[in-house]
Order: sequence, then structure tokens, then C-alpha cells
Amino acid sequence: MKKFNILFLLFSAFYFNAQVISGTVFSKEENKPIPYVKIGVEKEKTGVISDEKGNFSIDLSRSDVNHKVRIEVPGYVNYSESVQNFSKQNSQKIFLNEKVKNIEEVKIVAKKLVDKNWGVNTKTKSVMYNVNPDLNNTNFLGETALEFNTNKRAKIKNIHLNIASYKSNEPVLMRYSIYSEKNGFPDKTILDDEITVELTEDMIKDGAFTLDVNDRNIWVQGKFFIGIQFLKRFEGRITISAALFRTGYIREFYGDWKKMSIAAPAINIDVKVDKNGKNVTDETVASDENLTGLIPDLSKYNMEKENSIYGKNSSAGKVLKLKNTDLYYEIYGEGESLVLLHGNSGSIQEFYQQIPELSKYYKVIALDTRGQGKSTDTSKTYFTYKIFADDVKVLVDELGLKKINIVGWSDGGNTGLEFALKYPDHLKKLVTIGANVFPEGVDSRLLNNMKTQLQVLQAENNPAKFNEIRLLKIMLKEPNIPKNSLNKIQNPVLVIAGENDVIKKEHTEFIAKQIPNSELKIYKNGTHFIPFENPEELNNDILEFLGK
Repeated sequence: MKKFNILFLLFSAFYFNAQVISGTVFSKEENKPIPYVKIGVEKEKTGVISDEKGNFSIDLSRSDVNHKVRIEVPGYVNYSESVQNFSKQNSQKIFLNEKVKNIEEVKIVAKKLVDKNWGVNTKTKSVMYNVNPDLNNTNFLGETALEFNTNKRAKIKNIHLNIASYKSNEPVLMRYSIYSEKNGFPDKTILDDEITVELTEDMIKDGAFTLDVNDRNIWVQGKFFIGIQFLKRFEGRITISAALFRTGYIREFYGDWKKMSIAAPAINIDVKVDKNGKNVTDETVASDENLTGLIPDLSKYNMEKENSIYGKNSSAGKVLKLKNTDLYYEIYGEGESLVLLHGNSGSIQEFYQQIPELSKYYKVIALDTRGQGKSTDTSKTYFTYKIFADDVKVLVDELGLKKINIVGWSDGGNTGLEFALKYPDHLKKLVTIGANVFPEGVDSRLLNNMKTQLQVLQAENNPAKFNEIRLLKIMLKEPNIPKNSLNKIQNPVLVIAGENDVIKKEHTEFIAKQIPNSELKIYKNGTHFIPFENPEELNNDILEFLGK
């Protein structure tokens, strides 16, 4: 009897923990299955999409029994039931009532309506929102949205989605939603009918998919959001262009909407609006359009660096433990020491095209700067380039090195200059790529974008984003190297920048002029990303300079 009770308890535990509920969603009026319905738990990331026949299965074993199961699809009244009650029955049929559509008379005076385009127009391939079911299983069914605002009543004619790349052998099922606003976030859908599209590659023209919604009679006023969600798994990947330093919104199923301050999806709309209406700034083209020429398409290099072994090579990697900080570094090759320092928010991987060549002639020490890559920083201290330079010195001492060469890219170049000022006896030669000695040396368009992004992050007041804030702040506040300090650097320095760099050309020339023993090279047609775009030429220049 005792053994039976144990088996019964085990069976009961399994039964109650499983709670995989299956069912079918029907239209009550037509008694027909409704395809592609969202079934999920409010305030949680748990959710599924029903198939084309309305069938679904959802695992509620980890859901709060007091939370609500929510079922919704445009055109129907939302369904809501507690997890506890919903879990009591399986193989259930859910019937949704159709919404009553109020047809409102709209009087149009043609001469007062003009065509406008609002939203994010960028078609960049360097900043992208990726949809890859195989690599992103947890939030594949997530939703992303962009905010709009209009003082005057406007009718949406077309919705454009700028797609950087499309790879799928089957149509990709996606849904558009339009939401009202509440407390600065998307709230309730304003659509009477669902907008579901089976997207194929031939529907994408000139990097954009255009959806004609003119006949749907969608009128908007005030703040509203347009969102997109992928409804069905597919083999392949889609990348959507995104606006750098503009705020988008994202949620995982029925979880809370969150601001995405790094970038926003490239959604823009054609509208008919009163020509006398005064439109707010949110209706303008995304600010990253002003960065044309400064930020090239980096998608190829980002993919290549991720596929390289650098930055994650356990056989070459080591960790130096400091107070509040673990510094990760990798060592390659033998000979005279050469330290590689990457740019802001980067990692060792940035030098994936330099390490193989330079390590043939030097002992290459590639370092993840604190708070970046695999190097951690648990302190609440704001970063400075002097702190980064001190970290390099501690690592040099740990490795028992008397003198080193440094190649620093962007922020890494700034750190190299600080190292040259503070530890000249431990430096042999320095190569800077796209460095600056005060913030105003950076293109004002990029500085303004960074300021905007910082304001958004500070407004969010999210402790989890402190590291992101201090990485932005260091670029806006530092470095601040006086002119007479540069004159004190006696080490040989090769100053490199691109002709189209985010660092002003006159600023790069100023740095080279102030350092007594320096050489200057401006790469024709080059940008801030010379290690990516001109690896062979850069490697040769570094080796020639260090070998002199």
C-alpha cells in the first residue's frame, strides 16, 4: 500500500506540473476555426500561436495560477481566463465573439489633405533587427514596434518595412498591429481586422516591403504604435534595417513592453494629413539618416568576426582578477610584445583580421577592456581612459613585460595615448586608429545621437543598463588631453584615420602635429572601420612602422 501511495504521488506531481493544455479557437458566429491566434499569459513571456486550423498547445506549468490566460486576434473580442481555471480542462474549444464594427462617416475635403511619410526610412545594413528562429528560440514570437505621433487626424495609406536581407524557401508569415498609447507604451489594438501577410522575397522591392492598407480605412490621431510579429517558424533568416540611436519597443509575447534604446525597426508609413497640421518631431525621418557616410555596412564583418575563434579561444585565453574587475585576454605568437586595444563596446573579436598576421612576427596580447567583451566590472564607477590605461599597466606587470607596443582602435587609441602619457618608460611604439583627444574631435552628428541615446537611457532609470550608460558617457565626456600634454609624448606614434572617419580630419591632423615623433596616414575613402575594411593595408602599415 505504501508503494502504491508513492507511485500515486509521483503520478500526481507529474500531472500537475505538466499542464500542457491543448485546444482549438473558433469564431462563435461562423463556428469556424480562427488561424494564427495569440494564446499567452499576461505579464509573462509564455505564449504560442495557433496553427492555420486554430489548434494550439500551451505549457502553463511555470505560470502564476493567478495570472490571466489571454487570447486575442484582431477583429474579435479578447478572451481572458485565470491560469487556474484555464488549466482545469483540456482539448477545449475556445469561442471568440466578433467585434462590432462602428462605421464612422468621415468627411474629406480633398484640397486640405496632403501626402506625408513618417517614421524610420533607413535602409542600412550595418544596424539591423534579426529574425532567426534557429538562433533565437526564446523570443522568436516576440513583437517589435515603433511610435508615431500626429496632432491632426490622418489616414494610413501604406506601411513600409525596410528589409536588409531575406533568406527563406517558404513564405514567412507575419502580422502587423496598430496600437493606441498608454503611459508611453503600446496599449490596445485599434484594428477592426487582422493584417497578416505571407512575405516572399519577390514582394521586397528596393529593400522594402510595402503593404497597401488604404482600403482598410485606418485613421489615427495622437500617439500610436505600429508593430510587427512573426507567427510561424521558418528555416532561414530575415534582417530588418534599424535606426541607430532611436527608440523602438519590444516585448516577448504578452510580457511587458520595453524600450529598445539602441535602435528602432525601419517602419515608415505614407499618410494623408491636413496640410495645416503641425507635426511633432517623432514624425520626422529617423536621426540615423544624418549619419550617412559615417557608418558603413558592417554586416559582413560582424558575421565574420562572430564566426572567428578570437575572443572565445579557451586555449589562448586567460583572466586577470582585479578588484571589481576580471580582465580577459588572449595571447598569440612569440617575440616582442604587441597589445591590441579595441573600440567602445567591442572586444578582441574586432581584430580577427589583424591577429593572424601580426602574431607571425610579434607576441600579440589582445585584451577585452573592462566592462566589455568577456571582461567584467562590478563596480559603480564611471569609466575613464586613464583607468583603462592603468589596467593595461597591471596586465603588463602581471606578464613580466618591460616594454610593449600598442595598437589601439578608437577608444583603444585613446587608451594608448593615456598610456603613453602616464607610462612612457613601458611603451616602445604606439599606433592609434581613429583616436581623439577631446570629445569635440568627433563628428557632431554622432555626438548628438549619443547624447540622445544617453537621455533615453537615463530616463529609463534601469540599473541593469548602468554599464551601457557609462560606455556612452566616456565618449561624451572624455578624453580631455591638453595640447601641451601631447607635446610630452616622445615615443614614436603612427596616427591613422579614414578620410570619412567619425573623427574630424582636422582633429586627427592636430594630434599628429602635436606629438613630436609622429607619423600621419589618412586612408583614402576610409571610414572609422579601417581594421575591417582595409586589413591588408593596415597590417602592412603596422608591421612597417613597428619594424623601423
